[in-house]
Amino acid sequence: MATNRIIPPRTEQLSPKEVHAADAASEQQQHVRRLDKAIRAASIAQIVIAASIVLAICYVAKPMLVTLLVSVLLAFVLEPIVTWLERFRLPRPAGSFIALLLLLGIVYAGTYFFYNRAVSFMQELPKYSHKFQGVFSHLKQKTDQLEKTTENILPSDAKAKNVVPVSVQDTGGSGLITRHLATVTEIGAMVAFIPFLIYFMLSWQEHVRTKTVQLFREEHRSTAYVTLGQISLMMRSFIAGNFIIGLFIAIGSVMVFGFLGLPYFYFLGLISGFLSLVPYLGVLLALLPPLAAGLGALNLSSFIVIGVTVFGLHVFSMNVLYPKVLGKRLQLNPLVVSIGLLIWGWMWGAMGLILAVPILGAVKIICDHVSSLRPIGAWMGE
Repeated sequence: MATNRIIPPRTEQLSPKEVHAADAASEQQQHVRRLDKAIRAASIAQIVIAASIVLAICYVAKPMLVTLLVSVLLAFVLEPIVTWLERFRLPRPAGSFIALLLLLGIVYAGTYFFYNRAVSFMQELPKYSHKFQGVFSHLKQKTDQLEKTTENILPSDAKAKNVVPVSVQDTGGSGLITRHLATVTEIGAMVAFIPFLIYFMLSWQEHVRTKTVQLFREEHRSTAYVTLGQISLMMRSFIAGNFIIGLFIAIGSVMVFGFLGLPYFYFLGLISGFLSLVPYLGVLLALLPPLAAGLGALNLSSFIVIGVTVFGLHVFSMNVLYPKVLGKRLQLNPLVVSIGLLIWGWMWGAMGLILAVPILGAVKIICDHVSSLRPIGAWMGE
């Protein structure tokens, strides 16, 4: 009967030359790994430094960049109108001018309408003055009772010892007026530039896109063209989606406010609906107009209905409509959106909260099409 024997592997002694060659290969591999780590660390450092420089420029150049980005968004809004007019063989400059006139007319009509409604609302506020006075008198009674209780607990000698002398100084009213005047002048200059920027962005769109693509190397021009196209689609989807969602919330708010008998319900519902689109702060901002208008006309149950309506419409829109309408184009995870809102809100205030999402969406698209930045795009995605 044959038995199976295990034969140990044959070992051969390496020559000194082979040992030296193996050591050299091992050292070369270690050197390559160290070099690769150094390159990665340098790339990360360069990205961090570049991002810091960009954020610093954005912070310093806030008026210019906000004006430019608002003009870009409005140009994307008007682009379908210009394209539609071109089908009737109307030159693009003429179509851009007509679209700009239409935008200015809508802005003027909206300002006139809202101004008249606001003036009428303020004129009717004295009718509810007795109810306001009742609320304030009740609060005053509570504060007086609290003050009396504090006086009974704290002895008069102790109060006299704790008196802190107060010195009144001139706050510099002229300086305050000068600062406010400079701010108003700055805002006026920004607003005055916007129509011109919109017109030139619309009339020179093809030229700007073509020349922008030609700034890149020939092997990268196709990627640049696709990237610009996807950013354009994302911007249009963002604007159209927000308008649809805001209109949905506004219609629902108008119906509920009208059913409750809220004064100027159509005016307040429209404002509340579009204020609800502001990220994170939208619910609080949307509640302010109807609650302020209903103080003199509605009871507690109506206030509860208003709060539930505004909160319910906001939650439904942000969790159901927003992902369906905008989710496919933006594809940003909530953490990135929160960080972006924090950063841009700190730098640019209210306009930063409005522009943060399209900026983040454009940055993600760029990162997705640049090979060295794709890990950042993947981190920003869902």
